[in-house]
Amino acid sequence: MMFGLPLGIFVEGAVAVLLALTIGYCTVLNQRLKRLHADKDVMRQMVADLVGATNLANQAIKELKQTAVEADLALNSRLEEAERFGIELANHVTSGTAVLERIAKITSVARQSQAPEPVEQPNKVQSALEQLSSRVRNRGVAA
Repeated sequence: MMFGLPLGIFVEGAVAVLLALTIGYCTVLNQRLKRLHADKDVMRQMVADLVGATNLANQAIKELKQTAVEADLALNSRLEEAERFGIELANHVTSGTAVLERIAKITSVARQSQAPEPVEQPNKVQSALEQLSSRVRNRGVAA
């Protein structure tokens, strides 16, 4: 016997103190587990929201890609059409220049042919007019 207390009471007191500490620690752990479980539900909801947002973003990206492809096709089509119109316009300008040169030659010939022979002048002018009208007819068929 130490200090006048029986050893059994000392051991039982120590066990009672350790048991009280264990119960207190279990209570703290239980509260932490409840918070962790509540956080788990919040995290589960957050993950579900994130998956939903990711799916929406993926769908939007697919739609943007499709729109970009459609815009590219439309733009290429318009560019090809503009190229054809440019070539056709260049051909018209070239033809117009040729017609203008012929008219200039015709007027030059008409001015020079004011000679005393009035019979030949109408024939040359008539010939030039016939060439011009055939050119206009040919041009109408080509366009």
